[in-house]
Amino acid sequence: MKRLLIGLALLAAAGLPPSPRVGRLTSVFGAGGYGGVHAQTDYSVGPQDVLTITVFGEPEFSGKYTIEQDGTFTFPQIGRVKAGGLTLRALEQELKKQLADGFLRNPQVAVAIENYRSQRILVLGEVRSPGEYQLNGEMTLLAALARAGSTTAAAGHEALIVRTPRRPQKSGEDVEPEILRIDLAELQAGNMSLNLQLVDGDTVNVLKAQSVFVSGEVKTAGAYAAEPGMTVLQALTLAGGLTDRGSDGRIKILRVVEGKQKELKAKLTDVVQPGDTIIVPSRFF
Repeated sequence: MKRLLIGLALLAAAGLPPSPRVGRLTSVFGAGGYGGVHAQTDYSVGPQDVLTITVFGEPEFSGKYTIEQDGTFTFPQIGRVKAGGLTLRALEQELKKQLADGFLRNPQVAVAIENYRSQRILVLGEVRSPGEYQLNGEMTLLAALARAGSTTAAAGHEALIVRTPRRPQKSGEDVEPEILRIDLAELQAGNMSLNLQLVDGDTVNVLKAQSVFVSGEVKTAGAYAAEPGMTVLQALTLAGGLTDRGSDGRIKILRVVEGKQKELKAKLTDVVQPGDTIIVPSRFF
């Protein structure tokens, strides 16, 4: 997790554009979103988006246009054009059709997004700056995490993406949101297929790490993240090891089993479970 935090911090400082195929480790982000124009053919235009429209060979038609709250914008000669809900390619075809209707012969039109302002996501849980963020085009999970200041030291190895289904909803039908579980440890290990692209309305929740508690004759008693397969010895090492008075021969684990607390004798090689309390006793002499 430490390497993941470092990677996120470096990404947040980089300000370089992402490659969606490379994974969450290679995202672009900055305080105001991506700089420059980013074409995204399947992106649906929405209110407050800023478009760059180029009509080749016709500079009077080319420029930047802001989509208003009703999803329209004013275009030279044509007037009001409905853009809300259209993809960039669909909007290009609509403009070509209208320009060819008495204005230009065989117009060539290109539409790109200058600023993404209409779509948003939520980043919650164990991040430094939780909140709502603008969805900047092809934003990946790590880009969103870096925008939120990266994960905290208390973050666990799992992030959830809660996504509302995009399929049409029948009248009266309750549609359950889709929950995508992302293993941050796998991401850290280089599994770039976990670099999911976020969509409008996604909620990203970074879960808190489950803990074990170490008490008694250790140098730094307290709660520590329970890594999968963690042994008693590894937990004691996180707690700084035994004090001079500590005994490793009579270690106990307090564990809740089926709602009841049980006291278990423990060896250094035993695997701990989240919620365990490890107690290191004092020596007899």
